[in-house]
Amino acid sequence: MKKHLLAFAVAAAAAVATGGAFAQATDTLAKIKDRGAVNLGVRDSSGLAYTLGGGKYVGFHTEMAERIVGDLSKDLGKPLTINYQVITSQNRIPLIQNGTIDFECGSTTNSAARQKDVDFAYTTYVEEVRMAVNKKSGIKSIKDLNGKTIATTTGTTSVQTLRKNERAHDIDFKTVQGKDHADSFLLLEAGRADAFVMDGSILAANIAKSKNPKDFEIVGEVLSTEPIACMLPKGDAKLKKAVDDSIVRQIKDGSLAKLYDKWFMQPIPPNNVSLNMPASESTKNAWAHPNDKPMEDYGNK
Repeated sequence: MKKHLLAFAVAAAAAVATGGAFAQATDTLAKIKDRGAVNLGVRDSSGLAYTLGGGKYVGFHTEMAERIVGDLSKDLGKPLTINYQVITSQNRIPLIQNGTIDFECGSTTNSAARQKDVDFAYTTYVEEVRMAVNKKSGIKSIKDLNGKTIATTTGTTSVQTLRKNERAHDIDFKTVQGKDHADSFLLLEAGRADAFVMDGSILAANIAKSKNPKDFEIVGEVLSTEPIACMLPKGDAKLKKAVDDSIVRQIKDGSLAKLYDKWFMQPIPPNNVSLNMPASESTKNAWAHPNDKPMEDYGNK
């Protein structure tokens, strides 16, 4: 009998703890309303969200998040301010889990592993890993890389992604590494590499900042696709619905596409250079069919 009572007590305690966790997870909108502010996680050096210094945060996903907050303000019936909290790749999930930030809109990939700890809003940007080349190189496809030299950035997985691609199985190429993305692009610019394989937004940004942007182009097959979305507390259905509803509203009224044009096709601060990066078909498809599928569902090969 004592064993049964002990087991019941343990189960009851677990249920209370679990219930408390869910209760805490599902009251984000109430907390936002009470404090009159959203604690928003932002990035300071991403192609989608970055800082201009002096507490000024900008970018496609940052401005989209500000519009989401505007919609939350209407939903909650009171004006909301924004407390910008800079996050990193290392601390973003813990800061969501411990409630330091209410949600984040930066450059986080929605993956099956992360979905165990957090939830994601609808995908608003799909990153594509491709390659940048000099237009005079004649390189247009993975098959053209045989015998070539590929630049990659130390600590990234872009070349591993290329080697795993089924179209590169019989391709033999050398690699050279840059200490950062700018250094890797310099290898291409100086002719020490024939191609630079990396996230499309990073390639576009480096081409835009180069001495002669018209000399370079992004070509070839998409090596992998990664859905990028705002990250939310796990199990907070009310907050997820509110954020998703705002995203759908921005898609339907065309404001999200206009925002994309502003940050990827027009001159942007601080150097007033255009990335000249039209929305990919994957991104357009995510807008046409709002979803929160993880990257594993994108069939990367």
